[in-house]
Amino acid sequence: MTATAGTSLPELRIPIDRTLIVAGAIASQDFEDVHHDPDAARRRGASDIFMSINTTNGLVDRYLTDCAGPGARLHSVSLRLGMPLFPGDMLAFTGEITELRGDTATVTVRGSHDRGIHVTATARITLSNGEDA
Repeated sequence: MTATAGTSLPELRIPIDRTLIVAGAIASQDFEDVHHDPDAARRRGASDIFMSINTTNGLVDRYLTDCAGPGARLHSVSLRLGMPLFPGDMLAFTGEITELRGDTATVTVRGSHDRGIHVTATARITLSNGEDA
């Protein structure tokens, strides 16, 4: 595939389970109880524990580098959260190159599940050794 503006990135589907939610929160040192304690999450209006923003950010980064290759370099990622992710959800990432200047691409990313959009992001990334995304 040749990387040009308008190029769609392949979909990545990630099943969301309790282990991923809790491990992601621990790894990013986000000890907010809503990411590991179902009762605390319910007291705060959620139906169950939910994914932290730091874990979501890491998954967006993973999606981008999986698509662009091991030599890719992320320069910036700006994201906005939407609907929360709960255990049992399936997160589906899609993306599109919206601009390409030399080997640096601007990419829009969308992560969604059955209830709606979980995250939208815009990233600037240098493609690995000038290769395609």
